[in-house]
Amino acid sequence: RDNAGNDGVGHLLTLGSSGTLTVHVGIRNRTGTAPGTAQDGTVSVHGRGTQVAANKSTLTLGTADYQPTGTSLAGHRAPYWFNDAKFGIFIHWGVYAVPAWAPVGVQYAEWYWDQMQDPNNPTYAYHRDTYGTDFAYDDFIPRFTAEKFDPRAWVELFRDAGAQYHVLTSKHHEGFALWDTKVSDRNAVKMGPKRDLVRELFEASRRYTPELHRGLYFSMPEWFNPDSPWMGHAPRNPYTLDPLPYTGYTAGKDFVRDYQAPQMLELVHGYDPEIIWCDIGGDNDSVHVLAEYFNHAKNRARPVDVTVNDRSGIGFHDYTTPEYTTYADTVVAKWEASRGLDPRSYGYNQATPDGSYMTAEEVVHSLVDIVSKNGNFLLDIGPRADGTIPEIMQTRLRETGAWLAVNGEAIYGTTYWSRMAQLGDDLRFTVRPNEAFYIHSLTRPGAKLTVEAPVPVRAGDKVTMLGHGRPLTWTVADGALVIDVPEAARRAGQHVWVFKVEWHA
Repeated sequence: RDNAGNDGVGHLLTLGSSGTLTVHVGIRNRTGTAPGTAQDGTVSVHGRGTQVAANKSTLTLGTADYQPTGTSLAGHRAPYWFNDAKFGIFIHWGVYAVPAWAPVGVQYAEWYWDQMQDPNNPTYAYHRDTYGTDFAYDDFIPRFTAEKFDPRAWVELFRDAGAQYHVLTSKHHEGFALWDTKVSDRNAVKMGPKRDLVRELFEASRRYTPELHRGLYFSMPEWFNPDSPWMGHAPRNPYTLDPLPYTGYTAGKDFVRDYQAPQMLELVHGYDPEIIWCDIGGDNDSVHVLAEYFNHAKNRARPVDVTVNDRSGIGFHDYTTPEYTTYADTVVAKWEASRGLDPRSYGYNQATPDGSYMTAEEVVHSLVDIVSKNGNFLLDIGPRADGTIPEIMQTRLRETGAWLAVNGEAIYGTTYWSRMAQLGDDLRFTVRPNEAFYIHSLTRPGAKLTVEAPVPVRAGDKVTMLGHGRPLTWTVADGALVIDVPEAARRAGQHVWVFKVEWHA
């Protein structure tokens, strides 16, 4: 109830003992009240006709512009769409896709330039033996052609994979920008492909897959930028230590003020990414950049909800980003796990055999585990230098999409179960608020599935298995839910078998 006496009513179908449920309360400004005006409101909860909880708060209509301070930025949150999306595609693509090499399962192939500096690293010997000691890393730039890059095919693949968003590396640590940056000629329009690869991908995504959200990765530092070399020195020949040019770049800039921040703002204003996925941190002016990013997004004629991760070099973030690992249990604060289909690389590694990539089952198991613990899964692919996506990667994405086409309702728009994320190694749980409860079996169930947990199920609720459809017989015995699983249901599933408890109103 607001301070004008207007009531709004919503109904919760179930909330078990000791359970929690996050409820979003929207306020419609029907009176023309100016943004920034405080309104008092009361939220009360009734159970079986009796009020069991109430909370009175002062809410502010709309949001004021963000200021370049940690306190102001701390008011930002990951948007609802990001919380609901669950699954995204990461794309690591740059000059490193030309050599495309690292010891399989050991090192990131996209770190080739850095790794070839170390005489004790296998990349040092590989580069010497394959290209010679006089072949500089920047000599790979003309070979980064993107000649077969088909942005429509890319985004339609992401859609078919069941992804809800994609994040492209606009610039990795090598400092080579994939867009038409005006602060340096070290970019894909002036050299290499001679194309604005970011713009082409975003335009194809908006035209052919408008349901997908678009994001950009941005490395805050650069390994060998002469004005602020992250690795401590400007480019040099690792075999002779003679200095080398940083191709396309004119030294003498204030790295943060004249280069890093302007590049980030070019992306904000020129490409409208809904995600800025920063990396590494380090020297930055992120408080100003992110304040401008958030204000630009919300003050557009058609505002959009945007988000940023935890690697921009400041304390503020919308979500955390474990890499090639996940959290062991539910983390209430939003998070996103990323990894490549490759066993240990984001960029394409030509040395990796097809049999070493993640299987579809491994992808689906990872997705279910992550989502059950309140995370998103950002799964990475590494295209080749010519713009083609390796067939094994396409196959894995489509196989994942086939599973999501059947079981996606237990992933998208769900939240974690506040009682527990998992039971043993084989069971995970998700909840579609006010609709249904989902039990994910990571192993093929037997004739009976026994869930020894306080599953929120009551007489009159219907239990089914996604992909099978017919109601299943169930009982509760000694506090455990026991579901009869006929052979036809077992045959209908693959990778993860999902059982739905549909709550009766």
